[in-house]
Amino acid sequence: MASINPRCGACRDTALPFEFTMAFQPVVDVVERRIVSHEALVRGPGGEGAAEILAKVNSGTRYAFDQACRVKAIEMASAAGIDCELNINFLPNAVYDPATCIRRTLDIAARTGFPLNRLTFEIVEHEDVAEIAHMKAIIAEYRRHGFKVALDDFGAGFSGLARLAELTPDVLKLDRFFVMGCDTDRTRLAIVKSTVSLCRDLGIRLVIEGAETADEVAALQSVGARFMQGYYFARPAFQTLVRHDEIGWPSLVKRHAQRLPGKFTAIEARKLAMADGPGQAR
Repeated sequence: MASINPRCGACRDTALPFEFTMAFQPVVDVVERRIVSHEALVRGPGGEGAAEILAKVNSGTRYAFDQACRVKAIEMASAAGIDCELNINFLPNAVYDPATCIRRTLDIAARTGFPLNRLTFEIVEHEDVAEIAHMKAIIAEYRRHGFKVALDDFGAGFSGLARLAELTPDVLKLDRFFVMGCDTDRTRLAIVKSTVSLCRDLGIRLVIEGAETADEVAALQSVGARFMQGYYFARPAFQTLVRHDEIGWPSLVKRHAQRLPGKFTAIEARKLAMADGPGQAR
């Protein structure tokens, strides 16, 4: 990775040669049945997917794009009346000097009245970040302002146990790979269960990414997963926020357990039954 130079000129305003907007997908607490945050996801002005927009970003526009994403996410979420946390993805290699590169984020948060302690920045790594010291400096600066930091796509690519130990994030987002078919795959479910226990011991909020079916959600609940995100609950909402009454909250969890004979232990089945008892819905 190239050396970090705060005077590299990246902080100059650079007009992006393309347009983009945001969609927002909620992260939910399945125990208290509430939305805890919305993740801002890049989209094209016509609803084009993130991959199409990200393909237009190069080394010359990386910094400007990263800054524009922060501004647009905060502006749009504020205008939509967000009343919980906001998650914003960022590219570590787009942050040259943490104290300098955060100024525009602070400015837009002040202008919109967005509380800094409700901002979570998700570390997205599409390439290995060799300078861990630089990553730690970014996290320290963000926490100094009250931001939280999340490690995205945990268990995939460069986001593994070594990165967890080095960066000690506030939030860990478990990759969808371990969720797919976890209701029938004991290996994947065991990994989820171990990650739940690990995060509990470390005091880290664990978010399960990519929950798509009722049976997956039931299996995840059976091993103690509480915070989830995925199509089962809500698809990303284009240029707006998903409302609480639009969430596909899990229901009849006991029925899901009964429909999966032999796939859960008796103890796990009892946990599922308890999760559907009084006081869970709000």
